[in-house]
Amino acid sequence: MPELHWGEQNRLAAMSETASHILVVDDDEKLRRLLARYLTESGFIVATARDASDARDKLASAAFDLIILDLMMPGESGLDFAATLRRTSIVPILMLTAMGEPEDRIAGLERGADDYLTKPFEPKELVLRVNNILRRVPPAGSHANDVRLGALTFAIDRGELLDRDHTPIRLTTAEAALLAALAARQGMILSREDLIELTGAAVGDRAVDVQVTRLRRKIETDPREPRYLQTVRGKGYVLRPD
Repeated sequence: MPELHWGEQNRLAAMSETASHILVVDDDEKLRRLLARYLTESGFIVATARDASDARDKLASAAFDLIILDLMMPGESGLDFAATLRRTSIVPILMLTAMGEPEDRIAGLERGADDYLTKPFEPKELVLRVNNILRRVPPAGSHANDVRLGALTFAIDRGELLDRDHTPIRLTTAEAALLAALAARQGMILSREDLIELTGAAVGDRAVDVQVTRLRRKIETDPREPRYLQTVRGKGYVLRPD
């Protein structure tokens, strides 16, 4: 089956608004075609990209629910592309690689991959992993702006933290900006430098740590053992809502 052209992908997407949109990024043309065919037959809308640059063009033109990304590609590797993408996007990534060593899998996960599949693989396993990932995340283009933190709810669009009775919990401007930056990128590890840039705060690393400590007092049951706003040693912070 020939590889689907981008225009054909748009036509198929218009025909099925409920199908999940997947972008396959791999420099192996034969594998791209096989994955596009199998995933399409499994009910997905599929676009393909030959490298990181091509993938960026596709991402600039449409919203995707998941990216299947080859780890080893000429030029910009899948690892580097995933790390760059994670600075601006929370789209799930399923990493493909011919290298099955534990350190390779860990490297992919550290760069932002949600799951990892070693080549060669059974197509049915690929679809199962894709469906498992999609069940854990809201679809692209959804407006799920409320983040659940136990008994609390944070409305990203309003920067408002509410308790179980929908009573607002006061946040300072800095705390609200910090929580909004983390909530909009939930599951992503953000360095102190990332948080300074995202919140627009002219502060240093120590000030970020202080704001995190204060925020934990408001959202955690036990701030000393944080459940939601977690520290990733040597890397930064990550928000993991319910």
